[in-house]
Amino acid sequence: MTVDVVEIDDALAQYDPVMGLEVHVELNTVSKMFCGCPTTFGAEPNTQTCPVCLGLPGALPVVNARAVESAIKIGLALNCEIAEWCRFARKNYFYPDMPKNFQTSQYDEPIAFNGWTEVVVDGETYRIEIERAHMEEDTGKSTHVGGATGRIHGASHSLVDYNRAGIPLIEIVTKTIEVPGEKAAAVARAYVSMLRDLLLALGVSDVRMDQGSLRCDANVSLKPSGSSTFGTRTETKNVNSFRSVERAVTYEITRQAAVLNSGGKVVQETRHWHEDTGITTSGREKSDAEDYRYFPEPDLVPVAPSREWVEEIRGTLPEAPSTRRARLQAEWGFTDLEMRDVVNGNALEPIVATVELGVTPAAAKKWWLGELARSANETGTELDALGVGPAEVAEVQKLVDEGALNDKLARQVFDGLLKGEGTPAEIIEARGLALVSDDSALIEAIDRAIAANPDVVEKVNSGKPAAAGALIGAVMKDMRGQADAAKVRELLNAKLGI
Repeated sequence: MTVDVVEIDDALAQYDPVMGLEVHVELNTVSKMFCGCPTTFGAEPNTQTCPVCLGLPGALPVVNARAVESAIKIGLALNCEIAEWCRFARKNYFYPDMPKNFQTSQYDEPIAFNGWTEVVVDGETYRIEIERAHMEEDTGKSTHVGGATGRIHGASHSLVDYNRAGIPLIEIVTKTIEVPGEKAAAVARAYVSMLRDLLLALGVSDVRMDQGSLRCDANVSLKPSGSSTFGTRTETKNVNSFRSVERAVTYEITRQAAVLNSGGKVVQETRHWHEDTGITTSGREKSDAEDYRYFPEPDLVPVAPSREWVEEIRGTLPEAPSTRRARLQAEWGFTDLEMRDVVNGNALEPIVATVELGVTPAAAKKWWLGELARSANETGTELDALGVGPAEVAEVQKLVDEGALNDKLARQVFDGLLKGEGTPAEIIEARGLALVSDDSALIEAIDRAIAANPDVVEKVNSGKPAAAGALIGAVMKDMRGQADAAKVRELLNAKLGI
């Protein structure tokens, strides 16, 4: 049954959303979960495979010890209990990108369980309970060719790349999340964002959402306001940006509300998120756990991390991202709003690196959230992929501090850097951007401004020194912005005797 959506406010007036988030994290191990094949992203299709990850007869898997260590790190960072004994299971289902027709995963015996974490949205802290974090292997990647949408429907044929099959995955599963309805989508976004920061700090993944190494499945259901009975859930698969997580949750709330209001029933199914249109569409009916016929993996021994090893790993955990942000905010003197802008703009790490090179936090923030963020937004590029790094920002700011550039000229230097015109020094020379430091040239420009604006001079002489600002503006225009405004003011004041 085709239905429309309802306005989000109308949906939330009638229903309370209930969420569950499943985040899949590709680990940055050198080799795959159960074999020695490399995990390099972007290799030629089907060049990083072997009998084990292709599931050929007689091939036996071996557990990647580094992946187990990474799983324990993630579990500890999420305040989970770490199992003293756990094992892998076979999750049976047929899909072309599963070469074995089963996925080696963990089911009722995960390595980490019963954890929690917190996120902050609009100044309010929300506790997110963690059901489990378990180890598994990734699937291959299917590419559907010949259709208009890139989906299997309408495609003439499909290609399968098994390079990704067998890459270590950690799936982090929340318990039921119930927060005020108007905060639900924002909490989902904040949670995935927090996880990305945490995983990056742990050093266990590159968490490149654009490359699929961090993906979120968003489960959403609705229940009538005030009811304790959960509705039927849908699972929107493989959402791969913070913004899309928020949009997908919002859309499902409005879509499910429309279904229920029209007298229909929400179908338990997977759904596809469409970034271009901002909607979800039906995928396949969602299987329950028993449909996967889980049973213990007979080819792998159980994993039993010693308590000594777990405590040793605990001792290596870095400062929690939330603690680190609070410390940096205090050190930098940023307001809550300023720090929120830094974090939301993914500018925290670039600013940290720039400050470490001797730039003041305020100046580093100005450039990263100004010229560079603007370019990133216009081109749809991440800050760290612009081609301008902390070293270049520090070099430009040093020239400003030394008086060789002003902010206006510095912005032109950044424009040249973004266009690949060379180093800051080369851009300054090629574009002729250096500040005029010759007093005689500045005095000549001041004389021209005074001669052209006798009425302004008269105001200054009659006891209105603020009027001199117009003369400074005229000098700066005459010098094409290549003058130090403070120096111009000093020479002008001396000239006018004020």
